[in-house]
Amino acid sequence: MTQKNYRRTKTACYLGFVTQAISANFTPLLFLTFYRAYGISYADLALIPLAFFLTQLAVDFLSAKFVDKIGYRKSIIIAQATSGCGLLFLSFVPDLCPRPFAGILLCVMIYAVGSGLIEVLCSPIIEACPFDNKAGTMSLLHSFYSWGAVGTILCSTLFFSIFGTEHWRILSCLWSIIPLYNIVNFASCPIEPIVNEGESMTIGQLVKTKVFWLFIVLMISAGASEASMAQWASAFAESSLGVSKTVGDLLGPCGFAVFMGCSRVWYGKYGEKVKLSGFMIASGILCLVSYLLAALSVWPVMGLFGCMLCGFSVGIMWPGSISISSAGMPKGGTALFALLALGGDLGAAVGPSVVGNISHVMGENIQAGILAGVCFPLLLAVSVLLLRKN
Repeated sequence: MTQKNYRRTKTACYLGFVTQAISANFTPLLFLTFYRAYGISYADLALIPLAFFLTQLAVDFLSAKFVDKIGYRKSIIIAQATSGCGLLFLSFVPDLCPRPFAGILLCVMIYAVGSGLIEVLCSPIIEACPFDNKAGTMSLLHSFYSWGAVGTILCSTLFFSIFGTEHWRILSCLWSIIPLYNIVNFASCPIEPIVNEGESMTIGQLVKTKVFWLFIVLMISAGASEASMAQWASAFAESSLGVSKTVGDLLGPCGFAVFMGCSRVWYGKYGEKVKLSGFMIASGILCLVSYLLAALSVWPVMGLFGCMLCGFSVGIMWPGSISISSAGMPKGGTALFALLALGGDLGAAVGPSVVGNISHVMGENIQAGILAGVCFPLLLAVSVLLLRKN
C-alpha cells in the first residue's frame, strides 16, 4: 500500500469523528427548545446525554467480542449507517410518539450505536497505519471531533438565526448526510489489523492486569471532564449567564470546541517535544481552574472564558489517555481499545448526569451543577501521577 492509500483511511476516520461530533453536540443545542416546546424538565434533559453515553457503553463492551469476528470494515460501515439513520429519524419520530421525550431518547440511542462504534474503531484503525509520531497522529485525529463540534454549532446557530429553532427537524436531516456519505469512504479505504491474529490480549487477561484499571480510571475522568462542560455549555451560557442563545452557543460550546481543537492540533504538531504525562497533569489542574471560573463567576464574560479555557484543558485528555494506554499495553488489541472507550463513555455519561441532577436539586441552578464537576479533572491529575509513580 502506498502512503496515499493510507491518507484515504485517515480522511475516512476524520469524517468518522466529525460524525461523532454531530451526534454528541447537535441534540444538546436543542435542550432549551425541547424544554419549551415539549415541557421536558432539566432532570429529564439530563437523561439525553446519559442515554447517549450509556448506549455507547453497551456498544463498547459488546464490540470487544464481535468486531474481530465480523471485521473492522463491516463494523465501521454499520457505525456510519446507524449514525445517519438516528439523525434522520430524530426529525420525525418524536412527533409520532405519544410522549415526544421517548421518541427523542430512541433516536439518540440509535445514533449512539454508531457513535460508540466510531469511538472504538477509528483510533485502532489509525494506530494500525504506518504513520510516525503515533501520539501526535492520535491527537490530530481527535481534533476532528473538535472541529466537527465547531462546525455543528456554527452551522446550527446560523441555521437557527436564519430559519428559527422551530425548523430544527430539517437541520437534523441535513446532518445525517455526512455519515451516510462516509459509508463509501470506509468501503474503499485500506484497513489494517491493530494486532496480528492470535496475539492480542483477551478481556480476561486485561482485567487481571493491575495497571489496566488505572487506565480505565484515567479514561473515566477524561470523559467526565470533557463531556460535563461540553454537554451543558449551551444551556449554562443562556440560562445562568443571561446571554442570548446565539451568543451563548457561539461563545459557550463553540468556544469550548475551538479551544479543544487548537489544543489537539498543537499537540499533534509539537507533542514530541513535550512529555505527555506532564502535559496531562497540567491540563487537569487547568481544567479544575476553568470549572471554578465558570461556576463561581458573577460576570458573564468570565463564565464564558471558563467554558473556553476548559476546552483547551481537556483537549489532550481523551487521546492522551488512549496513547498512554496503548503504549503501556501494546498487545491489548481490539479489547483494550473497546474497554478504554467504555471507560471514557462511562465518564461522559456520569459527568453530565451529575451536573444536570445537581442543578435540578439546587433549584434548576446550572452553575451549582458545574461546580460539582471539579472532582473530575482532579481525579485525572491524581491518576496520571499514580501512573508515573508506577
